[in-house]
Amino acid sequence: MPRRSLQDAGPLVWHVMNRAIQGLTLFHQPTDYDAFLGILASSVRDHTIELFAYCVMPNHFHLVVRAAVGFELSAFMHTLTMSHAQQWRVDTKTSGRGAVYQGRFRAVPVQEDGHFLRACLYVERNPVRAALVPQARLWLWSSAWDFVHDGHSARPALAPWPVTRPVDWSALLDRAALPSVDARIRKSLREGLPYGSIDWQEGRLGGTAEDPLGLE
Repeated sequence: MPRRSLQDAGPLVWHVMNRAIQGLTLFHQPTDYDAFLGILASSVRDHTIELFAYCVMPNHFHLVVRAAVGFELSAFMHTLTMSHAQQWRVDTKTSGRGAVYQGRFRAVPVQEDGHFLRACLYVERNPVRAALVPQARLWLWSSAWDFVHDGHSARPALAPWPVTRPVDWSALLDRAALPSVDARIRKSLREGLPYGSIDWQEGRLGGTAEDPLGLE
């Protein structure tokens, strides 16, 4: 289906990703990650954005958010990436040396059913896939850590989920994802494809929501 315009979109959940330019490593030490999370927290407060899940990796980050209107997502991401890029240049004493992030961020709508849960699992499992930690909840700079430690005042505030979080969420995070699930999520981001059922993607009313625990 044609890519939905952010300007025309109403309230939707989005899987958002942005990456540093040319493989640049953005986060070398804990203070680098903490600085980004502080900027993320203030950016969420300053915009009509609900943050459901996030994960900050050495050279990129993933978010699962809901924007009240499409253009608010663009405004939020502009604030987040511009503020962080400026701060990063100051902190690394490289001011005036050009862009920090590659091109435009990637964002795809996510259906609020089992697809939402799978997107959040994908985001929070990132450090495990990258072999940075053996369990997702051990990565300090993600919502998986916040869930276990009941959040922290210095971290971004997480909104209530639109889909009931399974009671065994931590155990689900520890399970290996089906390759087909991860592949489809990666394809959705790469090609700008909405992540959901065919009926939902085509905008037909009555599309059936999937079992929230289903794994395709």
